[in-house]
Amino acid sequence: MPMAEMTTETNTKPERAASTQPSDMMERSVLVVSPEKENGETEYKRQVFSPSTSRLRSLATQMSYRLDEGMGRCIYNVGVEDDGCHSLLDYQSVAESARVVECIARSLNSVVLERTMIQGEVMMEKGGAPMLTKNKHSIVQVNEPAVLGGGAGCKHSVNEDEKEEKSPDDVEREKKRLSKEDGAFTRCILTIQRVETHLLDPSPVSLKRLISRKDRSESSVSDGIADSAEATTIAQGIASSNGQGSSTQSQSVLSGEYGHYSVSETLSKNNVRIAVVGNVDAGKSTLIGALTTSCLDDGRGKCRTSIMKHRHEIESGRTSTATTHLMGFKHNGDPIAGRDNIRANKRKTEDEVARESYRVCTLIDLAGHEKYLKTTIHGVSSGMCDYGLILVNSRHPPTHMTQHHLNLCCSFGIPVIVVFTKIDACPDHAIKNSKDEVFKLLRAPDVGRKPFAVRTEQDVSTCMGKLHILAPVLDTSCVTGEGMDLLRKMLFSLPKRRRHENKAKRPFEFLVEDVFNVPGVGAVVSGFVNAGELTVGSSCNVYVGPNDDGSFMKTVAKSAHIARINTAHVTSGQSACLAFALNKELRKQLRRGMVVLKESPTCTREFDAEICVLKGEGTTIRQSYQAYLHILNVRQSAYARHIELVNNSAIGLPLSHKAGADDDDDGIVLRPGSRAKVRFEFAKRPEYIRPGMRMLFRDGRVRGVGVITDIPEVETTA
Repeated sequence: MPMAEMTTETNTKPERAASTQPSDMMERSVLVVSPEKENGETEYKRQVFSPSTSRLRSLATQMSYRLDEGMGRCIYNVGVEDDGCHSLLDYQSVAESARVVECIARSLNSVVLERTMIQGEVMMEKGGAPMLTKNKHSIVQVNEPAVLGGGAGCKHSVNEDEKEEKSPDDVEREKKRLSKEDGAFTRCILTIQRVETHLLDPSPVSLKRLISRKDRSESSVSDGIADSAEATTIAQGIASSNGQGSSTQSQSVLSGEYGHYSVSETLSKNNVRIAVVGNVDAGKSTLIGALTTSCLDDGRGKCRTSIMKHRHEIESGRTSTATTHLMGFKHNGDPIAGRDNIRANKRKTEDEVARESYRVCTLIDLAGHEKYLKTTIHGVSSGMCDYGLILVNSRHPPTHMTQHHLNLCCSFGIPVIVVFTKIDACPDHAIKNSKDEVFKLLRAPDVGRKPFAVRTEQDVSTCMGKLHILAPVLDTSCVTGEGMDLLRKMLFSLPKRRRHENKAKRPFEFLVEDVFNVPGVGAVVSGFVNAGELTVGSSCNVYVGPNDDGSFMKTVAKSAHIARINTAHVTSGQSACLAFALNKELRKQLRRGMVVLKESPTCTREFDAEICVLKGEGTTIRQSYQAYLHILNVRQSAYARHIELVNNSAIGLPLSHKAGADDDDDGIVLRPGSRAKVRFEFAKRPEYIRPGMRMLFRDGRVRGVGVITDIPEVETTA
């Protein structure tokens, strides 16, 4: 329905009146404002009283349109007809309608910046007809505080020419000048601003219940229109009277058993990152699609199509890139519906899921095909994963890729959960054979996990806290839904393993994972805040690099986004996007693997690391050995310049570690199971690394893992 038709229907067919008023018999012909326009940010409402659920949906859609037209801000005139004439309603009717409009605004993540009540514009002639007052000084204009908080405060003025600060006593006197009696014709102007930072309410109240309940002082409103939608609360004073500060970071306000959490805290403290790996055709993307959309698969790729990124992935059904997807939970463990309550075919965006969630799981979808193994290795290395889901097709025994993925997770110390997929219509002997093979891999010495079958919710509670020795095993089907509830319960119960919030006091460190050029914005990088905090703005100077020559680019971090939500502050543990003020030439130098620092930018080409060569196919490592290194987000070839065995015996080196009788220390050879201290040198450019970072090296297959112990020479760039 066009917006003009919707508006006309709203005002020409109002809901039943709050009370019988003399103005109902009067002709509304006193023009106070210009007529309403079909487009634009301004909306007129005569009266909104006890709307039904379907009516609320229509009003919310209308307000969302006005907010979009005003670039996040709109103005509502309550008590005014579409043609701009005064509706001749009393104070109580207008105040109640304004309260309903404010509740609808809160459901759309918006706050009322100004609530201005105006009286004295219309007076009655001797014949009983209304007319516009001629005495401008008799007009009373009072700025009332917003009912649900977050408004501009109490600034009152008697007329438009007099705008001065008043004491609290003056404020009270001005408020008393508003007449609450019948015949005191009133209209209200509401300035509504969409905000991007919220406090999440773990005890949601529906919009319908909020509007109809007696207690008007509550500050919880729904984050959707249906009764099942989540409620949000917004701190007092989140927006100032001039509209600035709408993206200011909200502070956490603990209340009740579960407490209130801002979106920022939900995406850091209450965010569990899970890597989903497995052999090709194991159903990784299908499982993630079923979990995030809360829909079952049709067996023909319905769920995986909804989350895939590239066209060739949709056509082939095989993932080739690493992507992240948010799955939200309420405080009681119920998953957040991934589909919109009003538009069933519309999938919820990341910001909608984050705002409604008490806890979120970031599911990292990784490739399963062997030719994309390097992409999977980088995804696990740089993903800061808390746990790993190893998916196995129950109709086929595990392959060598399953073993590679299992060893990869164990190399990084990531606890694993084994999920057997496609158990619908799977013969009993086939799934038994698959489980026996997987159990052998789990019990192998280099993995050292005991399989634990999860069949009930009690089993989920049993294995919590023991994931360093147990490997939970679940049976699922994305078509029939079997085992999906248990898997959701398992994901919700997983404790956060990496405490990135403990690194908030360290210097700021942002790992760049991808680079974009956004029209109208400029250079944008996405990545992970590994340590520290940053408040973006025109005075936020940061260093981005290193470049090929080891230098860093000094620039300004203009703005930041978290889960598509604009914010002014990012902290450790969050996946964020930063926009930089870089010219075209400097923009071309941005690449993946860079780092954003607040101070003391350093880089190096050489470093020492203590490594362990993994057991497997014949691996021989000696001096000048070249491998491809993965150090968090850094990927580059490096040479082994010096090798020194760790804890070598006093009688000399074993024969297996000597290349020849005439060789000296340079002839040390590392074989599977060996531990050594190796000095590596990057082959192409210096990189930003620190002691303590975990590394992995490969030459087609993963050959070993290690930890950086020392950086002998550090290049410092101002």
